[in-house]
Amino acid sequence: MANNSNKSGRFVKRQDLTQVSTELKSFLLEKADRYESLDFIPDDPISIAHDFSDPNDIEVAAFLTATLAWGQRVTIKNNAAKWMSRMDNAPRQFLESASSDEMEAVSKGFVHRTFQPRDALFFMHALQCLLQEFDGLEAAFLPETFAEQRGESTRPHLEVFHDRFFAAALARGFEAGRTRKHVASPARGSATKRLNMFLRWMVRPSVRGVDFGIWTTIEPRQLMIPLDVHTGNVGRKLELLGRRASDWRAVEELMVGLRQVDPKDPVRMDFALFGLGAIEGF
Repeated sequence: MANNSNKSGRFVKRQDLTQVSTELKSFLLEKADRYESLDFIPDDPISIAHDFSDPNDIEVAAFLTATLAWGQRVTIKNNAAKWMSRMDNAPRQFLESASSDEMEAVSKGFVHRTFQPRDALFFMHALQCLLQEFDGLEAAFLPETFAEQRGESTRPHLEVFHDRFFAAALARGFEAGRTRKHVASPARGSATKRLNMFLRWMVRPSVRGVDFGIWTTIEPRQLMIPLDVHTGNVGRKLELLGRRASDWRAVEELMVGLRQVDPKDPVRMDFALFGLGAIEGF
């Protein structure tokens, strides 16, 4: 049995990977309350979407920002803001009306780590096609059957969006190629961190003013944790996660414990795990 403490010396214990103690539940709820606040926004990539008031702009800005969400947060924010600026800070209107030449002009020279101009152009064409077909991104994530729509997780939503996204790009003449790595899918074993983060932003209620809660076809209980180095490491230290690989199986394993902490809104614990790891150095 592991014995772990935060910087204040408070100890939290796990007996096994199936039962979360009352002490650990209280500890995580306390941390979630602390970090899910307006103070969280300025330093986080979600701040880019908070620059907009129209839900149509919010979801497009959030999706493109989440796409860039790996590496240093300040770099993510700067490059996402640059992308918004190139679309005249009206991302939905731009994608609805832009010509191929206009999208190519926006993508020219745009680089974020391994995300290249060709990837930016690919994304804009795919999104334009999806917006035309579904009149928004929410419906593009919606599986065909009611059972999948209201299931235990968003795995069906992630998989169907992945397929629709690349089908949309192919309809515009874009082969997936190297861009495939920028839109993950549980079907390929990926933790799909960036898409899970995007769904958290869109679905979780905006009671505390951080997430937006503008989508209604997915319930907070279905969301899956955006598993990154911080949430993974803290989850392992708290013995909520035993798997060493940060893949979809690890996401599912971690969710077993988080659903015990808050069955209706388990991904609220993303704030607790991230805050413990990235801010407190737990």
